[in-house]
Amino acid sequence: MNNIEDLFSPVQSFAGLRPPYNELAGARAVIVPVPYDNTTEWHSGSREGPRAIINTSQYLELYDLELDREIYRVGIHTLPELEIVLDPEELTSRISHVINSIVSQSKLAIMLGGEHSLSLGPVKALKEHYNDVSVLQLDAHTDLRDTYQGTPYSHACISRRLTEYCPVTQVGIRSLCKEEQDFIKKNSINTFFYQPSGLPVQQILDTLSDTVYVTIDLDALDPSIMAAVATPEPGGLQWHETLDLLKTVASRKKIVGFDVVELCPAQGPDACVYTAAKLVYKLIGYITQNKG
Repeated sequence: MNNIEDLFSPVQSFAGLRPPYNELAGARAVIVPVPYDNTTEWHSGSREGPRAIINTSQYLELYDLELDREIYRVGIHTLPELEIVLDPEELTSRISHVINSIVSQSKLAIMLGGEHSLSLGPVKALKEHYNDVSVLQLDAHTDLRDTYQGTPYSHACISRRLTEYCPVTQVGIRSLCKEEQDFIKKNSINTFFYQPSGLPVQQILDTLSDTVYVTIDLDALDPSIMAAVATPEPGGLQWHETLDLLKTVASRKKIVGFDVVELCPAQGPDACVYTAAKLVYKLIGYITQNKG
């Protein structure tokens, strides 16, 4: 035995990484867990999602067969859970400040939520660095209400808020209200409603700018593989078509950050949490391909 530290398990480190691969200085990617679900009105519990993903990621195989790489070698640093405040504007400001710091260090910013309203913070930060950023939203819902249950900061309003900062392309949509449909038509929002025949990948790519932020509400996935969400919706994206889209976007565009939100661990089997953790790991691999 050389170092006493070797006798202990890593603390809250994605994929159970140890030095030097989990250290901030050399990390290509930085994970920010944000355990917040204050506006969720159906299944609460997405505040437990970030910790569940990080805990379950300990069981990932670090070698990726598809990419023929050990993705973790690019370095993945996991920050402690962000301290939560209930004021949504203050929370957005805190998230934005953290993401700004990560991006200023030329690192890939990854946020784990929590509810979808959290995505405003990263986009606000990225707009300070990239004028041409656009958002790729994978989701079952458009989230384009102007207000919901008395607040413009609801998870049901996140995409409406994002359109105030940059263009948004929505993929996997299969549920919306009349107000949202009217907003889509009036403002020519790039919304791709889910069709079982498959995703029009090239059409999706054509709507995105060269610089992209990806926000993944896990209810975009079919409940058969992702039941553990706050607002499940029948139908949806399958595993491989989701990966194919993300891999293509990563190869053609510059993805400068992403989030994975709305995991409610109690609403589904453990396989759902593992799927979310693997999705995070795979997307890091796609974005950092040929960089480590």
